[in-house]
This record gives sequence, structure tokens and C-alpha cells, in this order.
Amino acid sequence: MTDLPDTHYDLIVIGSGPAGRRAAIQAAKLHKRTLVVERGRRVGGVSVHTGTIPSKTLRETVLNLSGWRERGFYGRAYRAKQQITAGDLLKRLHITLQHEVEVLEHQFARNGVETILGSACFLDPHTVAITGEAGTATFTADKFLIAVGTRPYRPGHIGFDGENILDSDEILEINRLPRHLVVVGASVIGVEYASIFSALDVRVTIIEPNERLLPFVDRELTDEFMHDLRDRGVSMRFGCKAEAAEALAPEECLVRLSDGRQLHCDMVLFSAGREGAVHKLGLAACGLTPDERGRLNVDRATFQTDVAHIYAAGDIVGFPSLASTSMEQGRIAACHAFGAPAHKPPEFFPYGIYSVPEISTIGMTEEEAREKRIPYECGVARFRETSRGHIMGLDSGFMKMIFALETRRLLGVHIVGEGATELIHIGQAVLNLEGTLDYFVENTFNYPTLAEAYKVAALDAWNRMPKQQTSRSSADRALKLAARAVAE
Repeated sequence: MTDLPDTHYDLIVIGSGPAGRRAAIQAAKLHKRTLVVERGRRVGGVSVHTGTIPSKTLRETVLNLSGWRERGFYGRAYRAKQQITAGDLLKRLHITLQHEVEVLEHQFARNGVETILGSACFLDPHTVAITGEAGTATFTADKFLIAVGTRPYRPGHIGFDGENILDSDEILEINRLPRHLVVVGASVIGVEYASIFSALDVRVTIIEPNERLLPFVDRELTDEFMHDLRDRGVSMRFGCKAEAAEALAPEECLVRLSDGRQLHCDMVLFSAGREGAVHKLGLAACGLTPDERGRLNVDRATFQTDVAHIYAAGDIVGFPSLASTSMEQGRIAACHAFGAPAHKPPEFFPYGIYSVPEISTIGMTEEEAREKRIPYECGVARFRETSRGHIMGLDSGFMKMIFALETRRLLGVHIVGEGATELIHIGQAVLNLEGTLDYFVENTFNYPTLAEAYKVAALDAWNRMPKQQTSRSSADRALKLAARAVAE
């Protein structure tokens, strides 16, 4: 057996976002020689540089500088900083991104993961050419993981100019705050940015061809969210498409709609979808064909593509396109590639939308329970009715819990309001452990906290349940107590 050259690796990971990062470190912990290829200036991928971390940092900066969280007490005119500029928003962003990159570089170094900056292109199923500042070199590997993420979809009828008409990457580099922002596409990204700029008292108009926002979210939550947006002056135009968008002059844009209307504004954000960043990968050379949006088909249990030794994970494989789930996909792919055991991800995972206010959801929606003909009952707790909510000055936001009538098992938790993406994890634990309404009714929560809403919502559902269901609950608790006494 001849020695392999130094340019041969056990695993080459193309992309250093959440999926690529986790896969590389997992492979290194399995004592595999691993190389991460990153086409950007620094490691981190879309998640660190243009996606998850930047948008959430921008959101937090806006909430702090605008004094948004204190307006419930001090009025809508209250601001922590009177004159907020684009520079104010970007300053904190750069500090945060620098920290994230340094942490990731340290993780790679600590685990012995090698990195190279450059664009990878397959030459054959086991060879890639990597082109960087120093030129082009070829590398081979036994296994590959494609985790290149996505890029904004940019159709030809939208006149992107990088200053007045922007995609969701370019919005992070603005040099001014708009007076009137038109957001084309009520995707998760579009909704997040629309609500963030609205918190800065920017006039916002949302254009969406569908008849509602976020159709995968429980309808009652989106209704509450839209009411909150409208109360802040956000305009929403459903059932129409943007047929064209053009900059007429600096800070003057025109958007033509399919229903014949026209919108004049000074900035347009186009956020109607993303596509896989596979255009330079040379996938034909390795036997892979992406779909029309540049996504790759994989076995959802192993994240193996149609080519056995090539895996794909993260946004490149489509829904749910979350940083959290992408990390798990990368880990599972690396374990499967090298024959290591990997537990399956739980059936239910939380979905977080970092809008203002936040939305987070896990499990079955009320619409899904109805569709599956599962007898259920709901319980609701409004944040303004909790002591902590009143202390915080919250006048909106609520938690909705869905329970099966026959078993009292928790089916879903849906939250809109302050701290939703943190609160959801209590519901996640109970849901994945197949817990019931009794857990929330019988347990004590810190007081005053927003988490107390779990108990309030559970009691609300308990009060709505038929008497035979609640009496059964009491009987079950008595049996548990009796069994505990016998055991002692």
C-alpha cells in the first residue's frame, strides 16, 4: 500500500457554517483528518457573516438603542438614543462577528481541523480544486460534506443596485436608514427585517403573494403578530406580486404590483426566497444534480446524497433551514460517514423567528390537530396578565398550549412575544419526553417570571376540559401518590 499525499483527507467539508462546523469537529473527534474549505474571507459561513448572527445582532441593537422594551411605560416617543444612524447599528454588529469568528477559529485549532480559504470545485467524485489568493491546488478525500448554504434569490425583474434596492445580504451594509422601506416577500427573513425597521419607527410596507404571513405557524399566533404590526403602522398587502422594482433616483424607488398599484419608497428589500450556493461547485463532475433552487436531495436519516461518499447538510438540503437543525445534520452526517453511532434527532424541534416581537413554536398547530382529527383542548396565557409581564411593561404577547383530550399529552406550544425563543425550551423538553398537562399543573415555576405562563395556560386548558377528563387526571395523580407511598 502506497502512502497517500499530504493533500489527501479522510473528510473534506465545503462550507464552515453550522452544518460544516459541527461535521468537521465531529470527524476530528473520531480521529479523522479533516479539511474545511471556506470561500469567504473568514470562517463562519452565511450564519456568521450575513444570516443568523448578524440579523439577530441587528435586532438586539435596535431594541436597545430605540428603547423599545421600555416604551410600555414611557410611551411610544421614548428612545434610549434620539438620533440613531446606520453606523450605530453596524458598530455592534462588527464587534459581535469578530467574536464569533475568533471562537470558531479556536474550536477548529483545538480539535486539529485544518482550514483553507478559497472556492472548491469538483474535478471528479474524489477530487476538488480549491482556488484562493495563492492560486489553485487539488485535494482528494475519502468522504465529502457539502455545506455551502444558500444565497439570496435575485430575479431579473428586480433592479438590484446595492444601495436603494437590496437583497437580504446587502441590507446589512446600508449606509443610511430609510424613511419608507418596502419589503418584498414575507419570508421569515422578510418578516424579521420588516419588524426590526418598524421598531426604529421606519414606515414599512410588506408585499406578499400569499394570503397570510408564515403559513407554517399556528394561525392564532400570526393573527396576533399582524395585529401588533398594524398597530405600529406597518402596511401589509397580500395576494399580489412585485412585477418590477427600480430605482428612479438616489433614495427614490418604484415598485409595480401585479394588481396594477404602484408603491413609491426610498428603499426596497427583496426577500422572496433563497437558493443553494452551488453554482461554482462543479457538481456534474461528481455525479450530483441540484434542483431548480440549487438544493441537494439527501437521505433524511443519514444526509447521504445520491453519491454514497458525498453528504450534504444545512440550508443546502432545504427545510427547515435553521442553524440549530443544521448543526445536528452535520454531526449525523459525519458519524454515518465513518461508521460511528449517532442518535436520531428528536421528532420535534423548536422554530424561532427573531422578529419584533419574537415568535417560537414547536409541535402540532391547532390547524394540524384539526386536520388529523385529534380531540384536543387549548390553553392560553397572555403575558400582560402575568406579574412579570406587567413589571416589564408588556401589553402584547401570549402563549398557547395544545393538549390531547384522551391522553392529556402536550401536542404543541406556540409563543409570540418577548423571550419566546427562550421560553419555548420548557415546552420542548416536556413534548419530547411525552409529558402531559399534569406536569404544568402540579409543578412550581419561579415567580414572577414569564415562564409562569406555562402554568397559567395549562390551568386554562384544564378548566376547559370535560369533567371526565379532569376527574381522570385527579385519579391518576392519586394512583401515582399511592404507588410512591408503597415504594417508600
